[in-house]
Amino acid sequence: MYTGGAGAAAVVIANAIKSSGAIIVLEVRDFMSILAKTKDPLVVTAEGGLFKKKNRYITSYKGLFFYTQAEDVIKLPLGTELIKAKSISIPD
Repeated sequence: MYTGGAGAAAVVIANAIKSSGAIIVLEVRDFMSILAKTKDPLVVTAEGGLFKKKNRYITSYKGLFFYTQAEDVIKLPLGTELIKAKSISIPD
């Protein structure tokens, strides 16, 4: 359950993903580059994967959504607002 501004932000991102359907999949280094360009970035993260655990991350930048995943936890930039979600679903 989310509370306050973080919860509202998570709902906004989830609704925008549903309505836009466009998510750009990036390598971790490119995802980190996007975060470096963002003032006070917001990242939603969740664990997933069928056979191997993956750490999934999604953020928005200039109206687009960017997604990456990694086996190890990514060290996010200082000041990143992090929301831990139960799951992240990416349409195929």
